[in-house]
Amino acid sequence: MPFVNESGNQDVEYLSDGMTETLIGSLSKVPNLSVKARSTVFYYKGKEISPKKIGEELNVGAVLLGRVGQRGDDLKLNLELVNTSTQDVIWSETYNRKQADLVALQTDIARDVSTKVKSKLSGEDIAKVTKTYTTNPEAYQLYLKGNFYRTKYTEEGYKKGIEYYEKAIAIDPNYALAYHGIAAAYDFANGFYLPANESEPKAKAAATKALELDETLAETHFLLGKIVFWYEWDWATAEREWKRASELDPSYPADYPVHVAAMGRFDEAVKTQEVLLQRSPLDLNMNLDLAGILLAAGRYDESIEQSRKALELDPSYWWSYQNLGLAYERKKQYAEAITELEKARQVDVNPSTLGYLGYVYAAAGKNAEAQKLLEELKELSKERYVSPYNIACVYAGLNDKDQAFAWLERAYQDRSVYMTLLKTETVLDNLRPDPRFKDLLKRMNLPE
Repeated sequence: MPFVNESGNQDVEYLSDGMTETLIGSLSKVPNLSVKARSTVFYYKGKEISPKKIGEELNVGAVLLGRVGQRGDDLKLNLELVNTSTQDVIWSETYNRKQADLVALQTDIARDVSTKVKSKLSGEDIAKVTKTYTTNPEAYQLYLKGNFYRTKYTEEGYKKGIEYYEKAIAIDPNYALAYHGIAAAYDFANGFYLPANESEPKAKAAATKALELDETLAETHFLLGKIVFWYEWDWATAEREWKRASELDPSYPADYPVHVAAMGRFDEAVKTQEVLLQRSPLDLNMNLDLAGILLAAGRYDESIEQSRKALELDPSYWWSYQNLGLAYERKKQYAEAITELEKARQVDVNPSTLGYLGYVYAAAGKNAEAQKLLEELKELSKERYVSPYNIACVYAGLNDKDQAFAWLERAYQDRSVYMTLLKTETVLDNLRPDPRFKDLLKRMNLPE
């Protein structure tokens, strides 16, 4: 579970979060040991829930609880491994170290915990579990700060994350995980805060450098596959990277479910995504990827149900409302669709939501409202990046095909992230019979 920061200083929250995340990564390398992903574990951050309840919700036999304290240069970490059925303490330990010993502390914890949960580990297994990517404690702390901010998934967060990763690399130029962090941060910004031709080349360069330093980083292979998929539209290379990630760490699928869906293989995509969700049932993005796949597959009621599950996990995530609204639109429940998309807009005014909302207003016959959103998007583009694709969606709703294709062509030239899902995008259905649509599919090497 997320370690509790007992220092009384929010500025060191990165440390308790970072130690949790590092330990998850280390323990996941123990053979035949199921360790829940970060996205699932951090759902419980700040929540008072008994180990027994957590065990029932996640179907796990034990939870590791930790409390981190810091006074000056002194660190104190209390750990308890608790049986979720009986709530008995299986093992506990207190570690007292200096801040300069942070890297060694993480190694000691990973070794101690792994030997408690698995009685027999080979020397090779222990080496994997205790592997460190830097020996410099300052670089390591900067890396943890980078993770802390990047995983806030905000514009400010990804920028601050990159700053800290770059500082870590300045101290240790061979820090592969810091390069991975930069790649993940730029990839997150793609389409939301930066145009693809600005974010993705930087993401790819950082991921490539990380793999040059350590080819065994499964998470980086998987990320590189996604970068190639969303930006370069090189399906074969993306598939090779995902396959390599799966070889290194079987918890990664040999193919990215969103890619499978983009190729029109919906049943396969749903099954693969459901397997991923078994490992990370509380991961918002994974839940919503499934909702999106179900939407593209025409399984609208299931998509609605899946979006509502995501809302139960976090009612403040705009993407859940957006997907819910698009599913209602498919069922021609326009009032409900508009309500949900307006909720998404209230949570976060982003070009994606505005474009889809404009489309739905037009589909509902409310052309004046659609035109107003069209102008809002064009004004917004003067202040921040707006994908031409978002504007094309509104024109598609207004059935202005010439303008829709003109903006789709601009999105193609921009290598907009949204174009990757062109074959399955529900709001472009009225454009599909047009030869210009088939030409776009052909140029992107997507099946018709």
